Amino acid sequence: MKATILGAANAWHVEVLVKAFTERNVSVNVLRTRDLKAFMNGNFISVNEADLGDVVLVRSLPGGSLEQVIFRVDLLHVLEEVKGVKVVNLPDALEKTVDKMYTTALLSKAGLKVPETCVTERYEDAMTAFKELGGDVVVKPVFGSEGRGMTRVSDPETAHRVFMALNQYRYVYYLQRFIPHSGMDIRTFVVDGRVVAAMERLSSDWRCNVALGAKASLLVPDENLVDMSLKAADAVGAFYAGVDILPSDDGELYLLEVNGIPGWRGLQQVAKSDIASTIVEALIG
Repeated sequence: MKATILGAANAWHVEVLVKAFTERNVSVNVLRTRDLKAFMNGNFISVNEADLGDVVLVRSLPGGSLEQVIFRVDLLHVLEEVKGVKVVNLPDALEKTVDKMYTTALLSKAGLKVPETCVTERYEDAMTAFKELGGDVVVKPVFGSEGRGMTRVSDPETAHRVFMALNQYRYVYYLQRFIPHSGMDIRTFVVDGRVVAAMERLSSDWRCNVALGAKASLLVPDENLVDMSLKAADAVGAFYAGVDILPSDDGELYLLEVNGIPGWRGLQQVAKSDIASTIVEALIG
């Protein structure tokens, strides 16, 4: 068996995955996503000269121009649909999870409780939504991770300034009602239909991301959290995923996000199992 990891060779997640593959006698290659290329001649189609193997594990899907991003995802489709390579996560799942609006719509359709959300291109609609969502919202980039770029807006003057700035650069407005909480959220990690690890993230900020300084502690998820996590991963078609759940002050559980290229470095610090090995075992099992 042979595998290719799409990502940077010196990245922590790539290094631990390479180790896990190597320990199981799987030949593994590391390639940057932007180095993928296709060649077509008649009915002959190849992606890169070297054989990428039986499994391609996507650990990076870098940004770029619209054309570059579409090209990279299309190449993953070609690997899966034309070349018969097992791509993880599937390009369909990556397309769904990289886009917060798409993810939120799919989670809502699956019957999972999400914060009340409005997505629009118009400044006037964003200001109206700000009022309708209670005058306290979280503004998120449609494409983003680790809590970067999120802003909490809780007064009309700040909303006006933030929304005008976004309008100037032609961003889409993605607004969610702020859910009062105690500075803690939950990250579960799903692999192949199982929740393999979970943690609570405690923060003095309203954002509970480890990348922004939140402290992680081990959590043994109850049946309700497991059920929510598996439904969320299934809703976007993810083989493995990080699922973010927010317990509100009034006792409700809100599904915030499903990450299709999830990090687990913070989670690994408290998890009892080797998460990279769990992923690899599921891939080659």
